[in-house]
Amino acid sequence: MREYGFGEDDLVLLTESEARARVAASSVLGGTYTPHCAAIHPARLVRGLARVVRERGVKLFERTPVTEIAPRALRTTRGTVTADYVIRATEGYTPALPGLHRAVIPVYSLMIATEPLPDSTWEHVGLDGRPTFGDGRHLIIYGQRTADGRLAFGGRGAPYHLGSAVRPSFDRVPAVFADLRRTLGELFPALGDVAVTHTWGGPLGIARDWCASAGLDRDTGLGWAGGYVGDGLATTNLAGRTLADLILDPGSDLTGLPWVNHRSPDWEAEPLRWLGVNAGLRTMGWADRAEGRTGRSSRAAQVMGRFLGG
Repeated sequence: MREYGFGEDDLVLLTESEARARVAASSVLGGTYTPHCAAIHPARLVRGLARVVRERGVKLFERTPVTEIAPRALRTTRGTVTADYVIRATEGYTPALPGLHRAVIPVYSLMIATEPLPDSTWEHVGLDGRPTFGDGRHLIIYGQRTADGRLAFGGRGAPYHLGSAVRPSFDRVPAVFADLRRTLGELFPALGDVAVTHTWGGPLGIARDWCASAGLDRDTGLGWAGGYVGDGLATTNLAGRTLADLILDPGSDLTGLPWVNHRSPDWEAEPLRWLGVNAGLRTMGWADRAEGRTGRSSRAAQVMGRFLGG
């Protein structure tokens, strides 16, 4: 990170004691910390963006499923809409569109949230100042202290579904929720039998080369952005500004970034896609167990705390 120009104010290596001072998780050996992060409420962000664009005269059409995207047009269940530019920003839902079923795969990430915790419990958990956190295991986990005093915690582990299927029922997998609660207890034994009051999930989009991209084909008027691999909450902001410049100011600094007009290869056809993705998920879980990155072993949180500051 220093080679890329990030100094001590951008990213700092933490000793064991410094890491534990930020998050009192079990078996912490060290960590890193960056202040360049914020914890926000994504649903409120969406509603806020909708309010702002409506106030600027933009018309939003909900409950209008798009069945096909074509050059300078999109077809819906209620008719065809034409435009100079059509931007696809459908992320994990992209495979439902004709001709795009292998563009990205929808992989589910699920979350749980505890009941509000008393101050006496937070004294044993840490997270003063509400930093977000993760660790170095292969099967990603992430968490944060919420504004109302809960611990929200999520991770991968839900299966990929044949044919890139996306359904509301896939948002809730009891076995994965149970695994998340067990992992949370291993990280923070002070939680004991604290109740989990909320569970939810959803699909994120992954390109075949794991590279997000934003681009525009001026010949067809078709633009796109996606493949964020779970980091879309912030990256979509950059994508939106990049797409705006691609349309209005093609010579800007943003349009020269490496991800602009990057084309990822298609995923393999089924059932190879199903076999490969689920084998990868199982392998990551197996590797974490074999390397002692789960449970309370001395390596459980070897690089615990890529702490992202609130």
